[in-house]
Amino acid sequence: MPKRVSTVLGREFGESVRAVIAPTGLKESELARRLGWDPPKLSDFVNGKGGVSLEEFTYLLGVCQVPPGEVQHLTELYLESRKKGWLQLYDSVLPPHVRTLIEHERIAKEIVHWSSLYLPGLLQIEPYARAVAEDSPFIKAEDVPQMVAARMERRTIVAGHRKFVFYVYEPVLYSVVGCSDVMRDQLHELLRMLVRPYISLRVLPAGRALTGDFTLLKFEKYEPVVYQGSLNSALFLDDKASMALYQDVVKAMDRMALSAEESRELITSIVS
Repeated sequence: MPKRVSTVLGREFGESVRAVIAPTGLKESELARRLGWDPPKLSDFVNGKGGVSLEEFTYLLGVCQVPPGEVQHLTELYLESRKKGWLQLYDSVLPPHVRTLIEHERIAKEIVHWSSLYLPGLLQIEPYARAVAEDSPFIKAEDVPQMVAARMERRTIVAGHRKFVFYVYEPVLYSVVGCSDVMRDQLHELLRMLVRPYISLRVLPAGRALTGDFTLLKFEKYEPVVYQGSLNSALFLDDKASMALYQDVVKAMDRMALSAEESRELITSIVS
């Protein structure tokens, strides 16, 4: 039997299936018995690896007594979950795709991020994040606290059980966000963070940017994923061609960027 591969959309769909199962109070082993499935089959399904036909999925929904309206929604999501990649479009600049990104950051073993406009969100201090939000013509003043709170909450994933590699475009270090005091404090925070052995920051010289911002996430159990966010959309890529392309981009940036030590020295020279 071919190995089942988990996709971004499949894992998101798996979360919806868990939400359907939870009200029943059944353990997965008991539900699998009632469905006539092997327990690993149900486990694979809720982990986004597929392996279940539409008829079998409909039977699962029946056993869990899911309301008809929810059945239609989940069936549509089931059909989408069989695809590679996931483009999410929203009516707001405060989209729910952040949840999907945070979940994947939480389980990643390595996070590689390229920043060409601002300093990486995972390294931003609160005044810097607030200034970014307040300066945006697309974020309403009443939405700024929510945006900043979400950014600060994401910083909690920066811990030593995973590796972080940040590539930052050199002009970003000189672009004052908020005021000079905010920028100075933010650069000092970068230097403090870079003491941690699991964080690496490399500066890409001006004029050497290769592409727009993206995040490459690597996992123990899943294939890599690339995330790209914009004002009202999110794109998650997990197909082999895209992964090969973005991994080549990372290799190219690794060749062109200043070393970690040279990058620290540059930041130090800016704030001194």
